[in-house]
Amino acid sequence: MKFLGVREMRAGFDTLLKTLECEGEVILTRHGKPFARLLPYREPERKSPSLKAFRARQRLQKLPSSVGIRQERDER
Repeated sequence: MKFLGVREMRAGFDTLLKTLECEGEVILTRHGKPFARLLPYREPERKSPSLKAFRARQRLQKLPSSVGIRQERDER
C-alpha cells in the first residue's frame, strides 16, 4: 500500500499507474489526509448462482392471478 498526494498524481499519471501495478493499492491523500483508495481491476472469479433450486422451491398458484384478483375485487 502506497500513499500518493494529489499533486504527485496530477504531475505524473504514469507514476500513479506504475505505483498501482507494483504496490497493488494506492491511497490518495489531500493535505496529508486519505480520501480515496485505488485498486487494480480484477475480473470476478465466481459465477452468479443458478436460480434452478430457487425456482424448484417456489409453490405454484392453484388459480391464475387474474381469477384471484377478480375474486378479491368482487368481495369488496
